[in-house]
Formats: sequence, C-alpha cells, structure tokens
Amino acid sequence: MTETNKGLSKVHISTIEWDMMDKTKFLPLSMLSSFCVRCSLYPLTLIKTRLQIQKHGEMYKGLLDAANRIYHTEGMSGLYRGFWVSSAQVLSGAAYIGAYEQTRHMTAPYLQQWPEIRSMVAGGVASVFGQTIIVPFDVVSQHLMMLGLSTNNGEKNKIIYFRPLGIHLDISKSKFHTTLDITRCVYQQDGFKGFYRGYVASVCTYAPNSALWWSFYTIFQKQLEKKCPVNTSLLFLQSISGVLAGFTTTLITNPMDTIRARLQVQRTNSIIQTFNVLWKEEGVLMFTKGLSARLVQSICFSFTIILGYESIKRVSVLQEYKDQVRW
Repeated sequence: MTETNKGLSKVHISTIEWDMMDKTKFLPLSMLSSFCVRCSLYPLTLIKTRLQIQKHGEMYKGLLDAANRIYHTEGMSGLYRGFWVSSAQVLSGAAYIGAYEQTRHMTAPYLQQWPEIRSMVAGGVASVFGQTIIVPFDVVSQHLMMLGLSTNNGEKNKIIYFRPLGIHLDISKSKFHTTLDITRCVYQQDGFKGFYRGYVASVCTYAPNSALWWSFYTIFQKQLEKKCPVNTSLLFLQSISGVLAGFTTTLITNPMDTIRARLQVQRTNSIIQTFNVLWKEEGVLMFTKGLSARLVQSICFSFTIILGYESIKRVSVLQEYKDQVRW
C-alpha cells in the first residue's frame, strides 16, 4: 500500500507488502530476530505460566515475588527452565509470519479497502497455522517450566515438585534427558494426542488474540499517522501501535490463556471443566490470573517484535522500492 503524505515530495510506502521483499533476506532475519526477542523475554513467559497454574496464590504473591523466589531458589537457570524446547517456537514463528504475509497478499484483491479486516483475517489464519506446529513443543516446555516451584507456606526456600504426569523426575539429569523423560511420559499416558492437549484452547486463545492484535495494530497505526506530524518516524509510530495493540488484546484474551495453560499442564479434560474449576478456586479473580506478567510480556514482546519485524522488512525490500520506504 502506498500513499502520498502532505508535505512530503514523493510517494511513500506505508505498508511493505509480501511481493515487495526479498524472501531470502526476510525469512532468515525474521527467525533471528524472533529468537533474540524470545530469549530475552522467556523469564516472563515462565513466570506467567506459574502464576496461572498456582491456586489461591499458594506459591507466589505476584510478578515481582515470583521472579525473586524463582531466582533465589532455582537460580538464573530456573528462569529459563524449558527454554530450549520452547525455542522451537522460532520455527513456528517463521511459519506464522510467512502465513500472515501470504494471506495478506492473497486477500488483497478482496479486502484492499478494509485493511483492518484484511489484517484480522491474516492474523487468525497465521495463528492457526503456527499453533498446529508449536503446541507439542508448548506442552513439553510447560511441564519443564513447572518442575521446580517455591512454596509460600512458611518453609523458606523450600522446593516442591509439580508432577501432573504422576512421575518422579530426577532434575539432576541433563536438560536433554529430562526433556526426553517428559516426552516419553506424555506419550505413554495419552498417546500422540497428549502432545495436542489444549490445542483447541490454544487456537481459541491465540487465533482471536492474533486476529485482534493485527487488526488493532493496523487501526492504531492509521490513527497515529493521522494525528502525528508528517515527519514523525513511521517505525516509531508502528512500534507504539504494537504496544497499544498488545495491551488491548491481552486484557481481552487473558482468561482463555489461563484456561489453556491449565489444560496443558494439569491435564483437565475440557475447556468448560477447566473454567468451572478456575471459577470455584478464584471467582472473578480468575480473569486476572497471571495478567501482570502477561501484560509486561505482551507490551515488551509487541514493541520489540514490531521494531524488529518492520526494520527487517525495510532491510529486505527490493531495490526498486527502497527510495519509497519511509523510516
């Protein structure tokens, strides 16, 4: 999409489309950027998961308390428990962004006049595609995250072990062997479908989240471009749009994300059953379980991902469009 901005002497590209980029640059750089962002923000993902799984605040009082207790009882490695399995999300991330851009490209003839809807459709399709790849890794990763939990029952620095699979894992083993043990137990107890436990909940969480995020991102970017001076950095406006989109969608989808985490780790049988259990345990507070960690994670993730994503698109743009790209 191109548009002429008042006060600027030439036509500038507002949105760099799929057919404007060199894919041999775009996809590898996207994977590298995604890995760096996930590596830096992984501790927030782990803390969010533990806050969502705990009952009545029995282990942690909140985001800062969880970070402090995990660090002091498990060390820095505790904040990265399950990271190498979770890092497979880089592959699903590449598939996700490829599906998003390709869907935008395919729907352009039909939805060119409705960019928000176009972004919403592409975001939803890309999420379903990505979740189909990543859920098995997510299941194993979340079990690894829950191996060591600090109690809050007066026994200072005590470690308890969360064993929803009903097995006793020796966490002195290497990370690789521990991961194999969990993978084997998931398969033995639930078969192949065990690796897709919570898949429907994941899709119900992330597909609307992704669809809403990209739609809000497009809306916020359009409004900011209208309100801000024409010489304002477009990359800056896009980064701020990402933050606002992340904040908004997190507030809307947090309850479903909590249900998804419970389904995958505590091995409950259905979304409705998990909702009922959460409601009995927490009441209306179930809507805020892990929200603080998820908001911080989402805001940081949205800002850094969009900063990297939009920068990489500019670097990967074909030579014929370079003069039209606005930074």
